[in-house]
Amino acid sequence: MSNETLDVLVVGGGPGGYVAAIRAGQLGLKVACVEANHLGGICLNWGCIPTKALLRNAELYRTMKDHGDELGFVFDNLSFDLSKIIARSRGIADRFSKGIAMLFKKNNVTWIPGRGTLLGGGQVQVEGPEGTSTLSAKHIIMATGARARELPFAPYDGERVIHYKQAMIPEELPKSMVIIGAGAIGVEFAYFYNAFGVDVTIIEMQSRLVPVEDEDSSKELTRAFKKSGIRVLTDSSVQSIDVGKEGVSVQVGLPRGKEETLQVDRVLVAVGVQGNVEDLGLEEVGVKVDKGHIVVDSSYQTSAEGVYAIGDVIGAPWLAHVASAEGICCVERIAGHERPDVPYENIPGCTYCQPEIASVGQTERALKGAGVEYRVGKFPFKASGKAVAAHETTGFVKVLFDKKHGELLGAHLVGHGATEMIHELLLARTLEATEKDILHTVHAHPTLSEGIHEAVGAAFGESINF
Repeated sequence: MSNETLDVLVVGGGPGGYVAAIRAGQLGLKVACVEANHLGGICLNWGCIPTKALLRNAELYRTMKDHGDELGFVFDNLSFDLSKIIARSRGIADRFSKGIAMLFKKNNVTWIPGRGTLLGGGQVQVEGPEGTSTLSAKHIIMATGARARELPFAPYDGERVIHYKQAMIPEELPKSMVIIGAGAIGVEFAYFYNAFGVDVTIIEMQSRLVPVEDEDSSKELTRAFKKSGIRVLTDSSVQSIDVGKEGVSVQVGLPRGKEETLQVDRVLVAVGVQGNVEDLGLEEVGVKVDKGHIVVDSSYQTSAEGVYAIGDVIGAPWLAHVASAEGICCVERIAGHERPDVPYENIPGCTYCQPEIASVGQTERALKGAGVEYRVGKFPFKASGKAVAAHETTGFVKVLFDKKHGELLGAHLVGHGATEMIHELLLARTLEATEKDILHTVHAHPTLSEGIHEAVGAAFGESINF
């Protein structure tokens, strides 16, 4: 690049960074994005997209293996080719990463391969394949993401103790596996490996799987997991692991002071992420970092003038769609546009194992704890004609309404297609729709989305089909 000062320089090309860069280009700003590894970041290359390809394979294989006869499919020897499954996943990630490079060209964004470090005074030093250079920008956006958190007693060795990246590209499947952590990443990998015949045990310190979700959602997932043969240990903690040549010995503390030692081939650690804040020059230029995350205000401005931060590096919620929303909001405000705050109270949470889980807003436990009077409506998919026809009857739609004002306070879906269905309820919350607005909206029959209509009806004594 020339020595011309940029309007915006984005450090990091993940779902926050590349989206911010593209929006800046659309707004006519002179913009560049520094990314050392691969455009799209962890989400596109090692998370959101390729994992969904793996989970789709697992879903198809399990459906044929466990329910093929019921569905009328007859085969002598159903099998799978792991190498092709992994290759398909990696190919999809590569395709979309290259697609971002094309979007950059379309929107006048310059991609600068390399690693960026803040120098102060609006300057960033870039160490890339062609050497070291210095760039100047009026506004610098740090979008460096996060990485898998490591347990002190279970360092990753890439063979016996692994993180999510390594779990996505196994050359062969282990016979047995312990997964530490039952958040979205943990339960998605539990489903994938179990579907292909691995003996899976999932361990969670809290009292239930996916502990951030509504309790009914956790219970439904637990039932499904146990039915499929996944061993679930909640209120339990891993006290130590011992890696040997033949496998891993995992010492587990169980409820009521009991202990158990598990002998497995592999351990997957899925206990969350930590921000990538090291060796970026943050402290040197006065950017405040707290507990491993960059501190920002509502416009994503850091404590250093002209330096902003978005995405996983600023902390929870660690979601790709949140990072993208933050990137757009940040850039539009830099450009002087009127832009409302990102609605953190209306962010969907989605987990893509089967059954899927999707939610927005408050849980029933949170409402009880806050003393809020509410109505609850619930509709099981076993009463849905479309779900029965599709052989996907696990799960439900659950809605929570404020008893006094009729506000939709929360929605919790479990089942096939839940991550697609949640958006009707998100839009309802955004538009402050009442139960009458939803009930007076004619839903197509037969669809899974009818379950939303029925659940809302149930909350107000108007459910027709359950």
